[in-house]
Amino acid sequence: MRHRKRGRKLGRNPKHQRALLRSLAVALILTEADYREDDPCKPAEPGRIITTLAKAKEVRPLIERCITIAKRVLPQLEKARAMEPTAPRRSTAWEQWRKSAAWYEWNRTMAPVVAARRHVLKLLHNKKAVRVIFNKLAPRYKDRPGGYTRILKLVKPRLGDNAPRAILEFVGKHDRVKKTPVRPVFESAT
Repeated sequence: MRHRKRGRKLGRNPKHQRALLRSLAVALILTEADYREDDPCKPAEPGRIITTLAKAKEVRPLIERCITIAKRVLPQLEKARAMEPTAPRRSTAWEQWRKSAAWYEWNRTMAPVVAARRHVLKLLHNKKAVRVIFNKLAPRYKDRPGGYTRILKLVKPRLGDNAPRAILEFVGKHDRVKKTPVRPVFESAT
């Protein structure tokens, strides 16, 4: 009996399940990374991957948790960026700032950000994906209380095993815009 057992097994042992979910999350996040036009790794649709419905439902909480962790430390990150010196690194002005009390204040402000980055890195095991979350996704969803991804079921099942497929995508990229129909104006014959 599987009473009160959360999550799907996905036909894998626990380590393989975690690795699968981690790789799916990283794949979705890296579609948002900056790619050159001639890059062969450039995704067809940024912010969107196609997978099975069960896998999409399992990976969604992991992605949302990572974005929420990054969102929580955005105020500290902005405050720390305002404290940074404008002098180039390793210059004399930068070295003086590094030895001053301002650096200790910056360090104290930056500590929760570093801890959050390490937490997300522990969940994803990919530094580039962590960079994308903190630089692009968290600021994009700053005012959104949750629900950063959506799952759209595809009609056509996967060839081979007939598994139901779904699109897992970030909200805000491919949103449909509701258009109000224009009603014709009839002139009355008076």
